[in-house]
Amino acid sequence: MNTMAIDAQQLSKRDTTISIILIGVMFFIFGFVSWVNSILIPYFKIACELTSFQAYLVAFAFYIAYFIMSVPASYLLKAFGFKKGMMVGFWAMALGAFIFVPAAQTRTYSIFLTGLFTIGVGLSILQTAANPYITILGPKERAAQRISIMGICNKAAGILSPLVFAAVILRPTDTDLFAQLGTMSEVERGAALDELVRRVIVPYSVMGCFLFILGVLVYLSPLPELNTEQETEEVATANAGKTSILQFPHLMLGAVAIFVHVGTQVIAIDTIIGYAGSMNISMLEAKVFPSYTLFCTICGYLIGIVTIPRFISQVNALRVCTILGAVFTLLIIFAKGTLTFLGHTADVSIWFVVLLGLANSLIWAGIWPLAIDGLGRFTKLGASILIMGLCGNAIMPMFYGYFADQYDLRTAYWVLFPCYLYLVFYAVKGHQIRRWTLAP
Repeated sequence: MNTMAIDAQQLSKRDTTISIILIGVMFFIFGFVSWVNSILIPYFKIACELTSFQAYLVAFAFYIAYFIMSVPASYLLKAFGFKKGMMVGFWAMALGAFIFVPAAQTRTYSIFLTGLFTIGVGLSILQTAANPYITILGPKERAAQRISIMGICNKAAGILSPLVFAAVILRPTDTDLFAQLGTMSEVERGAALDELVRRVIVPYSVMGCFLFILGVLVYLSPLPELNTEQETEEVATANAGKTSILQFPHLMLGAVAIFVHVGTQVIAIDTIIGYAGSMNISMLEAKVFPSYTLFCTICGYLIGIVTIPRFISQVNALRVCTILGAVFTLLIIFAKGTLTFLGHTADVSIWFVVLLGLANSLIWAGIWPLAIDGLGRFTKLGASILIMGLCGNAIMPMFYGYFADQYDLRTAYWVLFPCYLYLVFYAVKGHQIRRWTLAP
């Protein structure tokens, strides 16, 4: 561990502000790289001639890296410190971007998946560092407020990245190209798809160079090396005799909460276009609905920034959001009737899917400070356990898809209800549990 590490409370207000800005830039990059997957899925489906199941391996390959790499990432951060660890994370992302080059040249989907997995590895290292960093970088009671600011950076990038990617990769004539693929000879189709997939070479090469340089800049930046190993007397007393991360129930329950939360979030965003399609809304019209959901999420972040902790505590904000999520889920399933709003004529239930963005906004920000509270020297490992929960992004949509196939798209939203019930439990009781036994 870096011997120059300092306690977060020793930082001046100026240094704290600079650090928050730098971490905010990182969260923007997290969002930009992550949310571009929403357009990579249909892009690869066409370019690599995939089934729907094969196309969704994009999300699986990307997010399963969080499950595999998060714990090793904590040991890497413990050995090298936050800044060196972040540099390694950016370099891993750069390597993943560069892997897109041979993948595009050969139009080999498995190599693309390898690149996506490698990018996910880098992101898991960065997330393992950045989330506890922003949590402890200032007063504990304002942690949710700071995480909300990071969330705005992340979701703003999420709105921009598919638009930027589409502008760089896709062309106005592609609609005609896609329509003609079925009538082309095998040689002509192969040549057209080779040209289509090779369009990713330049943007991902540029991205790789940018991420490599960014890793160096982060290492050279004034970002302080925070000490998470030193414990207060109160924390040291509470943790006396603890030798395993599994001895912190509030953390392990928090990891499950992260798993189901990110699952509900990605379901709300990734399924809404298909749900709109079931109401006979065209793809061209429906493509804006994920942006509505993300806009609601940003509104929730802004509410959190203004109100936490001045008007409401972060734990009460978490409770409100989890209850709203459960209520909105029931309204998705049971509310019926045609409504015209923002130029769209659709069943009213789709707007409750949009409002899940508001319900989900402060849940991540509420779970983190509660889950890593009092971990002391276990903070980095605890953060990695929470980051593992991000694999919910890969797994939860599969449950939705299964029930959608078995029943229908509306009924499949029932999968969200037990998730929000668990989140309500964690917000009300689960985060307070400090021992597994019921003995006093």
